[in-house]
Amino acid sequence: MVHRLPHGGLITLADGLPPAGSAAPFGPAALRDPAVLLSTWGGVGFLPGMPGTWGSLVAALIWWLLLADQHWAWTLALAVLVAVGGWFAVRANQRRYRVGDAGAIVVDEVAGQWLALIAMPATLPALLVGVVAFRLFDIAKPWPVSWADRRHDALGVMLDDLVAGVLALTVGQVAVWLLPLQLGGGSL
Repeated sequence: MVHRLPHGGLITLADGLPPAGSAAPFGPAALRDPAVLLSTWGGVGFLPGMPGTWGSLVAALIWWLLLADQHWAWTLALAVLVAVGGWFAVRANQRRYRVGDAGAIVVDEVAGQWLALIAMPATLPALLVGVVAFRLFDIAKPWPVSWADRRHDALGVMLDDLVAGVLALTVGQVAVWLLPLQLGGGSL
């Protein structure tokens, strides 16, 4: 059975959740919990207004400062590491705090955004293409993103953003190939 939760998102009762009313509040006060700290990317997910976009922007800034000039395999490795760690953190949050795909959970945006930026040239136009393409796929949720979004467990929380990241990666690489002078050229 699928339920809409007051903290945001949907979740099924078959996920091994504690009984209703026994969960602690999921919010900034819970940042001492390592699962909350990771899933909200250090509390970025608790910023007001548009937590998914904040998560993407912070991921893009980290990529720009630390990964843009590195081999693309570093971005891929970190995206995979964050995705796996994020799955464990989201799963723990779903069980401890009875949250589904809460807006404050942005670790999925971080992993998806990094996938979108794999092998993008270290130029501002290329970065913008990667961020805008990822946010559009993440928000609009075309197929297969919508297919992945139908899952309401920890894998579903992570998977829709990973699929959006792969689609944005494809758009970004095609844009780099078609517009090499404007975007800096180069690809995988």
